[in-house]
Amino acid sequence: MLQIQSFTFSPIQENTYLLFNEFKQCVIIDPGCYFDAEKETLKEFIETNGLKPAMLLNTHCHLDHVFGNKFIAETYNLSLQLHEKEKSVLSFAPTSGLMYNMPFDNYAGPFIELKEGDIILLNKDELLVIEAPGHSPGSICFYCARQNFVIGGDVLFKRSIGRTDLPGGNHQILLDNIRQKLFTLPDNTIVYSGHGPATTIGEEKKENPFLN
Repeated sequence: MLQIQSFTFSPIQENTYLLFNEFKQCVIIDPGCYFDAEKETLKEFIETNGLKPAMLLNTHCHLDHVFGNKFIAETYNLSLQLHEKEKSVLSFAPTSGLMYNMPFDNYAGPFIELKEGDIILLNKDELLVIEAPGHSPGSICFYCARQNFVIGGDVLFKRSIGRTDLPGGNHQILLDNIRQKLFTLPDNTIVYSGHGPATTIGEEKKENPFLN
């Protein structure tokens, strides 16, 4: 059984997720920790709870979701797992950082590529990889059917959707993927987004102005 701990990091207010189980194994998704104090907050939670980081995952690689990749990878000896199409987005992230006056050291280690239908195993717990591009060319979501939640990155928000005006974005493709990939999940599925509060699939079907 997975527990979910979220942290809101950086001036961009990105949601970083840490999933952990009863065996003390954990997965770190989209570490957006920018400042040293934020990195220590994440590290302290892991140490205080006796957790063992097993995987580092990115839903996509816009700068606010990758600030802490290098720190996590080097601290816990992990390789970054992402969609193949996000490699170019990741390589551009430091340039974006300079544009926002937020320079940072980028991850430069090996990659493990993820694709539609892959199953990520953490002991007995499973996360299904769902490809949902549109906000970013290789955006993926991580769906846990057993516990009815999805870590959605910047695909779907409470009453909103991911922006599509960045390189590789496509508004219609994003809408199509939300309808075809996420709105087919059970209505009570909790959506943990890359920014802002959690929501549910059912709520967004009824209330999201971009999808009605």
